[in-house]
Amino acid sequence: MQRVWDISPLISPTAPVFPGDLPYSLEWTARLGPGCPVNLSAVHLSPHVGAHADAPLHYANGAPSIDAVDLAPYLGPCRVIHALDCGPLITIAHLQHAAEQLPPRVLVRTRQHALTTWSDAFAAFAPATVDWLAAQGVRLIGLDTPSVDPAPSKTLDSHAALLRHDLRVLENLELDAIAEGDYELIALPLKLQGACASPVRAVLRTL
Repeated sequence: MQRVWDISPLISPTAPVFPGDLPYSLEWTARLGPGCPVNLSAVHLSPHVGAHADAPLHYANGAPSIDAVDLAPYLGPCRVIHALDCGPLITIAHLQHAAEQLPPRVLVRTRQHALTTWSDAFAAFAPATVDWLAAQGVRLIGLDTPSVDPAPSKTLDSHAALLRHDLRVLENLELDAIAEGDYELIALPLKLQGACASPVRAVLRTL
């Protein structure tokens, strides 16, 4: 039996979100009872809450929305690399110890524990690291923080590097229990018409 690790944090009203993003909320539009055969809920949230896949549209006008991206990058061999306590930026040096024969997907664990409340103090990718990963044949990168760019950034240089290399990205993963090594990644985005991102139920499996 293949072991499965769920690397998706719980989406709840207290899940941390970027300031200004719509947090998760749930309402009941019907309740099971006399005259009603089902419970029926409706949810409201930014597509960037919890583990999610950014679409190129998120950082470039006219770029593909999440319903138009190729699904292949979100499914297949993946390497988890630890860069614990790397500081504000993940540099090439933080990844080189596990860089031999990289698979097309790389997830970076930067924290001992996933964020449970919002904080600007999280690690992001240095743009040169995104360039370097693309040069190694990587097609998707991910990490356990809210963004590949620092929270205060207005130029979004690492997002620009994603666009330049046509890389896909996963953010807000929960990698607390994941050892360094190679896995199979399954993290398919929903087919949300015109959306700039999508929540994913990201899992790893033994190869």
